[in-house]
Amino acid sequence: MAHRKQTETSNNRAPIPTLERMATYLRLLSDLEAAKVHTISSADIEEQTGINAAQFRKDLSYFGEFGKPGVGYKVSDLHQRIARILKIHREQPMLLVGAGNLGSALVGYPGLREHKFTIAAVFDNNYAKIGRMLWDHEILDVNRLKEVNERIRARIGIIAVPASAAQEVADRLVDAGVAAILNFAPTILRVPPHVVVRNVSFLQELAVLSYHLEHEEDRPVISSAHQIDGV
Repeated sequence: MAHRKQTETSNNRAPIPTLERMATYLRLLSDLEAAKVHTISSADIEEQTGINAAQFRKDLSYFGEFGKPGVGYKVSDLHQRIARILKIHREQPMLLVGAGNLGSALVGYPGLREHKFTIAAVFDNNYAKIGRMLWDHEILDVNRLKEVNERIRARIGIIAVPASAAQEVADRLVDAGVAAILNFAPTILRVPPHVVVRNVSFLQELAVLSYHLEHEEDRPVISSAHQIDGV
């Protein structure tokens, strides 16, 4: 089977940055719906997310027509349509491989279920962990991954293992029918063309933050006395 390195592009016609922004809109709409807000404009979206109103309208245009000119968007309708676009209007079962500290935090995170993502099974290769409970899940032997997923039929897998084990785990997930992988391991995975991989790198994000801090330190500091003199 041919493999490829994962890329940050979408197999659909909507680009990845658009999908990322759609998730941002969805989060905002969830909050607005909970606050009983009924309508919203593109200008409101810009004010509350920092995403340009024209960009918001362009993002929506990939998926059809939304709202009415001069009226805006019904919050509940827009919320439901974006949820359907992102396929999170229904339960999405997921497989988690890695029952360490990160895996435990993911299983216990309530925000997943709030958006219909459910960790349906947890796997590990550590015999000291297999058979133990992780929150409300029994930790299963990773060798049973394909067998268990024949029943669950999950299409999403989460990798929370060391980099040295990540490729083998990815191969097992793909063999079990998983077509989308969220990878927390600091390594590049090789997967078949039909499989989508999203990498979550804490180190990468911290490095970017560190870079910005360094440039902040390079800026000249204006003392409070100097500011007063200039008033």
